[in-house]
Amino acid sequence: MIIHIKTTTITALLLLFVLFSPPTVSDDGVTKLSDTHLHWKWNQKEVTEPEQAVKFLRDNNVALAVVTGTPPELALELQQLAPDLVIPIYGVYKGRIDWSNWYHDKALVGRVREALASGQFRGIGELHMIGGFVSDWKNPNISALFELAAEFDVPVLVHTEFSRANYLIGFCSAHPKTRFLWAHAGSVLPPVEVARALDQCANLSVELSARDPWRHVGMPIVDEAGLLKVEWRNLVIAYSDRFMIGSDPVWPVEQLNPWDEPDTGWQHLSRFLGFHREWLKQLPADVAQKVRYKNALDYFKRQP
Repeated sequence: MIIHIKTTTITALLLLFVLFSPPTVSDDGVTKLSDTHLHWKWNQKEVTEPEQAVKFLRDNNVALAVVTGTPPELALELQQLAPDLVIPIYGVYKGRIDWSNWYHDKALVGRVREALASGQFRGIGELHMIGGFVSDWKNPNISALFELAAEFDVPVLVHTEFSRANYLIGFCSAHPKTRFLWAHAGSVLPPVEVARALDQCANLSVELSARDPWRHVGMPIVDEAGLLKVEWRNLVIAYSDRFMIGSDPVWPVEQLNPWDEPDTGWQHLSRFLGFHREWLKQLPADVAQKVRYKNALDYFKRQP
């Protein structure tokens, strides 16, 4: 039996196949991800084995994973299991409440210098610089860390939560030789404030971890339908060389690092990274590839 199918029908079917077929992993990194904001903490190990964490990364096509350890040495545990993809950065927290008082530690600067000099760590952070806890970035310990990062040419992952970008612009401008990676794009700041910081600080890059509907409730970069908001789309395109993504697998977020509660964040890694995959599809292909993968390779000086 001979079946006659119109050319237009064949074209339509081929188009549907291309649009809805799952992407393949290619050598040029088109579908690979760089995750620039990962934690490996004592209470995450209560839920997830280190080998399982590495498997989660590989299953999600993560080809570069920037990991902060708490205590800091834990980052090396994942790096030893997956040296081809894990980049450890030195986390300054050792205990339960260090995220709020870390800058009081008089031995901190010497400890970080030793860690960077060892060559095992390729950055510093995450540093929580939150109003009510860390109010003065001119504190000698904080300024010294920024200068150490410039000396060793490694980035600092900073977390700020203020109503405007002025605070971040202050220390970015005062330390022009230091490369700052801004966690969560300022957490609660609107795109106009993020744009102002990027415009005034050439040494600033931005990562968009936790800017999803589950963590920064009320301030995600997408609307209720999952579409990238126009102002965020325009901003990412305008600064396409300076945006990256991350998962920040901490869950539930309201725990604030208790010693006695397990953190299930790694079990949600696919969901967090899946969020990024969806909104990245809405960008021009060349921009999406930079934000998804290539910018982080350049930023952390890693060969593809």
